[in-house]
Amino acid sequence: MTDLPTLGAALNLNTFETHRNLMLEKPRDLELQDFVDASVLKGDWASVVERARKVLDGHKGRVGIHGPFWGFTIDTMDPDVREIVKQRLAQGLNVCEALGATHMVVHSPFTTWDHNNLDNSDNGRDQLIELCHLTMSDAVKRAEDIGCELVIENIEDIDPHARIKLADSFGSHAVAVSIDTGHAHYAHGSNGAPPVDYFVKAASNRLRHIHLQDADGHADRHWSLGQGNILWHSVFAALGKLNSEPRLIIELRDHADVPASIKYLADLGLAQ
Repeated sequence: MTDLPTLGAALNLNTFETHRNLMLEKPRDLELQDFVDASVLKGDWASVVERARKVLDGHKGRVGIHGPFWGFTIDTMDPDVREIVKQRLAQGLNVCEALGATHMVVHSPFTTWDHNNLDNSDNGRDQLIELCHLTMSDAVKRAEDIGCELVIENIEDIDPHARIKLADSFGSHAVAVSIDTGHAHYAHGSNGAPPVDYFVKAASNRLRHIHLQDADGHADRHWSLGQGNILWHSVFAALGKLNSEPRLIIELRDHADVPASIKYLADLGLAQ
């Protein structure tokens, strides 16, 4: 990225309307959070999409959604649970197709327990990947068909390379890598993972999406940028070496802090 990158945000439709002028002043990428709950995906999601089309009129950035994740993992071993997970992913992609969304966030299956135990058996890593394929293969094909990327976001991940190997295993342009800066910083501060910029370097041009949030290395804070102790200069130096044009999505607990977060990085000369 040669010019200052443009920041986007993760919002729901109500908070997009609050920040409408900010989100329309530049082609800011948007991630809608209205579709994470099963109650929406099982219900009248079409009316939410219809509202989104009206609310987002005039928006020029890329649009995606945070996919469902509550209550399951994509490497579940229970075949009955797997069918539910496949259904949720399909429902999320129904939304993406109707909305014209170009990405859907999927949570990584790698846990802190995995980091110490996957190599405790001869095929632990291969089995995890196989289970993810059993869950996600239909979704990957569907994502290919509708022009949507499934971006796998680090959650508890300690090894930044394992998730990249998982994404690559699908052999599909529709599966890419996501980084959540606060999750990476938590894993660094509490569980011995490398720092956030190393996660970026490991992903390299497989990185197509990033959640920007600040944290203290102890917990998943989703603080406004500048309130924690992530080393943002190192993160954006690593991002600046990429040509994959990842969506830079500010994802905060308090959506009211999005303008302050954009201003913080702009004042540092890192983004706009």
